[in-house]
Amino acid sequence: MTTKNALKIGFAASSTPVAQAAYAALTTRYTDVALEEADIIVALGGDGFMLQTLHGCQHLGVPVYGMNRGTIGFLMNEYNEDGLVERLEAAEQADINPLSMTATGVDGTIHEALAINEVSLLRAGAQAAKLRITVDDKLRMETLVCDGALVATPAGSTAYNYSAHGPVLPIGSDVLALTAVAAFRPRRWRGALLPKIARVRFDVLEPDKRPVMAEADSRSFDNVTSVVIQSEPSVVHSILFDPGHGLEERLISEQFT
Repeated sequence: MTTKNALKIGFAASSTPVAQAAYAALTTRYTDVALEEADIIVALGGDGFMLQTLHGCQHLGVPVYGMNRGTIGFLMNEYNEDGLVERLEAAEQADINPLSMTATGVDGTIHEALAINEVSLLRAGAQAAKLRITVDDKLRMETLVCDGALVATPAGSTAYNYSAHGPVLPIGSDVLALTAVAAFRPRRWRGALLPKIARVRFDVLEPDKRPVMAEADSRSFDNVTSVVIQSEPSVVHSILFDPGHGLEERLISEQFT
């Protein structure tokens, strides 16, 4: 039987069978409204689907509460069909700003995208990438030879950034992580911590010989010659977590596992 809930809840689910089964169970039990009418959106899936939901519902300006029907589920809460309304009412909110990316292709095409986790540049050929790094219009590294490099937000610092041996950033910190992926020269250079307001520019050296692709939360753009990255304070994503399991606690716990 459907439960009448004062909160207007909109449910969204990934296409996986386990997420679709959860969607069927929850929408049978709780009143479901269109996402455009919701006070809170409940996303059912993994971290990738959570990012997809946050991007897709950005214009609605409502918080998103995720329940894990994927694998890692770092941005998600534990799945449980019971007491959903009470959990939503007690949830803690974390507000995060995404990164804006402006990438220029070899043909002059401009690509713009937002990234909640990170913007990355990755080699797209047999040879290592050659990158020049400028921060706030000041040249910081003439040549970085590597498999790639990325700029991560605190929220995304435990994702690809952490796998590349980048630092885990406290959620409230006003810093970004600039992390190298398999740096060859300078040997084993791992990157730098930058102010949140920093404007980072990567220029691709020898793009014909050493092609590079850019990604913003898995949105890919091939054959880029330059990428400019900076925090976008005008956009705020709100994520809800069960009490005691908020994003800050998860970021700290991740470093002790």
